[in-house]
Amino acid sequence: MSVLTEDLDGKAALVTGASSGIGEATAEALAEAGASVALAARREDELEQLADRIESEGGETLVVPTDVTDEDEIQEMVDRTAEEFGSLDILVNNAGVMLLERVEDADTDNFRQMVEVNLLGLMNVTHAALPIMQEQGEGHVVNISSVAGRKAYAGSSGYNATKFGVNAFSEAFRQEVTGENDIRVTLIEPGYVDTELAEHIPDDEQQEQAKEALEAMDALEADDIARSIAFAVGQPSHVDVNEMLIRPTDQEL
Repeated sequence: MSVLTEDLDGKAALVTGASSGIGEATAEALAEAGASVALAARREDELEQLADRIESEGGETLVVPTDVTDEDEIQEMVDRTAEEFGSLDILVNNAGVMLLERVEDADTDNFRQMVEVNLLGLMNVTHAALPIMQEQGEGHVVNISSVAGRKAYAGSSGYNATKFGVNAFSEAFRQEVTGENDIRVTLIEPGYVDTELAEHIPDDEQQEQAKEALEAMDALEADDIARSIAFAVGQPSHVDVNEMLIRPTDQEL
């Protein structure tokens, strides 16, 4: 019997939202599997620290500070990755924000930010990377969604809307590229993960509820999601892991 996954030696990966949480852990996991990894996020200092850690373990990185709401920066990020590494084989669209508020209390700027980062940013990064993957004849796009992309919750309408959108975009995109060389698409839907995401919730009551929910269960760690991503992208080219819903064992909804 062969091993569960193939190594990623010679592969080039780009991870957005790599400065913390799932993105940071995923970058480390892909580098450990042998991939060269471009690290993208707005916080350059954190990216540099991550790059130092990966390179101290023998990995290869490229730091590309990027705001995924800026299409010019997106194009530069994608182009630099392909030029530096000679290819772009794996794209992990992880950048995201979770600004939970009830509609009646919501700051519409928060609605706009979630749409621009969580959904439109993901779509635009995919759009920029696709021609490179098409030209080289292969590629793998991994989109990070959420349980909130399957089930709506009161107080989470704006976030739900963006994650439902990620799910729909991912499936339609998968159908468009199916049979086109070896381009694969994977949708990752985590449940409760212990990251800094909840710290940015603007509504104090919702933030407290999120923290209490995390403390009440054996929540997932960022590494748990990173291992799942590494598993998906490490499959042989004829295997496309389309969707992974990953909850803590004791998360009911």
